[in-house]
Amino acid sequence: MAKLKIDGNTEEKILLAARKVFLSKGLAGARMQDIADEVGMNKALLHYYFRTKDKLFETIFKETTRQFIPRLTTIFQSDLPLFEKIEAFCSEYIDKIIENPFIPLFILNEINKQPYSFLQKMWGGKKPEISKFFEQLKTEQTKGSIRPVEPLQVLMNMMSMCAFPFVAKPLWKFVAGVTDEQFLELMKTRKKEVPMFIIQSLKK
Repeated sequence: MAKLKIDGNTEEKILLAARKVFLSKGLAGARMQDIADEVGMNKALLHYYFRTKDKLFETIFKETTRQFIPRLTTIFQSDLPLFEKIEAFCSEYIDKIIENPFIPLFILNEINKQPYSFLQKMWGGKKPEISKFFEQLKTEQTKGSIRPVEPLQVLMNMMSMCAFPFVAKPLWKFVAGVTDEQFLELMKTRKKEVPMFIIQSLKK
């Protein structure tokens, strides 16, 4: 295979190729040789740009979260009504994980290995702005439009119900015989199922 000419776009081409390989094989199954073959360069040149597979993966993850995290923060800080905010969050969250299914498992692994430093990097040294969402929940409880509930429980439900199916994808494939195509359709449907379930659980 011909060696790729080094130019200003080489790193971007490597990242695009690596993302494709990581999506198809996962972090554990992907090899630097696979990525080199995909981009059309030899492995030595790939190592010149990214010394290890983990460094390459971390670069892709940071690039993804730089787009993903601000959008979720914007939803939490928006003036959307409570139920619309829940719907918007779940839809955006699931859409982004469909595009980048490695995110939930990678986050869980890194949180267990280096919780404080990883979360600092993930959120850009700041804590996520969720106070407005919590205030909305408390306001609706005071008005009597939803049942009394701990706001953090609602957020935990939203995040876990959106993310867990992706983490446990091999389980669904093994137990229920779900194909990749069927799993994708289930996740698309889940963009409506999850917020509907949560909203119904909040109503009195």
